[in-house]
Amino acid sequence: MTKPYEVAVYYFPNYHVDKRNEAWHGEGWTEWELVKRATPRFEGHDLPKEPLWGYTDEANPAEMAQKIDAAADHGVDTFIFDWYWYEDGPYLERALEEGFLGAANNERLRFALMWANHDWIDIHPAPRNKPYNTLAQGTVSREAFARATDHMIAAYFRRPNYWRIDGKLYFSVYELMSLVKGLGGIEETREALDDFRQRVRAAGLGELHINAVVWGVQILPGEQRITNGNELLAVLGVDSVSSYVWIHHRELPVFPETPYADIALQSAEDWETFTHQYELPYLPNVTMGWDSSPRTVQSDRFDNLGYPFMSMLSGNTPEQFRLSLERMKQFLERDSNGFRAFTVNAWNEWTEGSYLEPDTKNGLAYLEAIKRVFGT
Repeated sequence: MTKPYEVAVYYFPNYHVDKRNEAWHGEGWTEWELVKRATPRFEGHDLPKEPLWGYTDEANPAEMAQKIDAAADHGVDTFIFDWYWYEDGPYLERALEEGFLGAANNERLRFALMWANHDWIDIHPAPRNKPYNTLAQGTVSREAFARATDHMIAAYFRRPNYWRIDGKLYFSVYELMSLVKGLGGIEETREALDDFRQRVRAAGLGELHINAVVWGVQILPGEQRITNGNELLAVLGVDSVSSYVWIHHRELPVFPETPYADIALQSAEDWETFTHQYELPYLPNVTMGWDSSPRTVQSDRFDNLGYPFMSMLSGNTPEQFRLSLERMKQFLERDSNGFRAFTVNAWNEWTEGSYLEPDTKNGLAYLEAIKRVFGT
């Protein structure tokens, strides 16, 4: 039986040991260390969060299998992995390559890539004083782009459970302007993307569906010919646009807590706005919550200074999350945006307060909300 709507959940793979992280933070470090050390920053602040399954190693196939089963059992169809590749190669790849693809049950879910091609900055944790150090540059050369995309074709796109949209392999880019900057300009980026498409065809894998996160669709300084986002997307040959998280589009006006219910209503309006603003199909997002305070130095005073020293979403109960899912279903039923799918932020953004993985307070309640609204 084919589901009427597909549920794709973003997966942030910083919960396994990585050699770069060990160089930056010490042997054995993962982002679980920030989860463990998070403290309440104001009265009533519900921290630390405690994972129901413990501090799992997502690069372990058996432990990833638990996540896959829970997701599939509750109506999730796809994991979209935040995927990293810098000029000198990959980062945080073991969660996908060893954990997910090594799990005996991995075909219960589809998977796809969102190239998280932003600068990796030193915010784990972040002090009050800025600017933060940049540990890895998000821009890549044409040579690095070719190496990265060749790896995608060889390691991922051949898998039978790689996510396809209308038969085409879904591939998303987080910061389109960073891609353009690294590749040397708009024409050069179009050439690189066309070459990528051709290599996919040559591998016998059909067509590529290239998605751009709206967050990253910007006009670079000095550009004379391109005056708006739709023109940029058309020249580059992009197939669709998407959202990653609500706070990309909505400021949280009340510090330290902004009501989730308020931002949820405003974000539902954004689905309509982006559907009409962009000439391409739009993949909308439901966000489970937001609290980036675990990424701040816990001994620093918590003031409203900008990410990650910023407001959180309060009252993001499983019931409020379910109401957002109901609104999404109503939106998709109008069939105006070109997709019969949507994304959720996120499976495991524990240090940004947006996670479906069960904790000791709510158990599987957020996953149960998805099953209730979008399960078969």
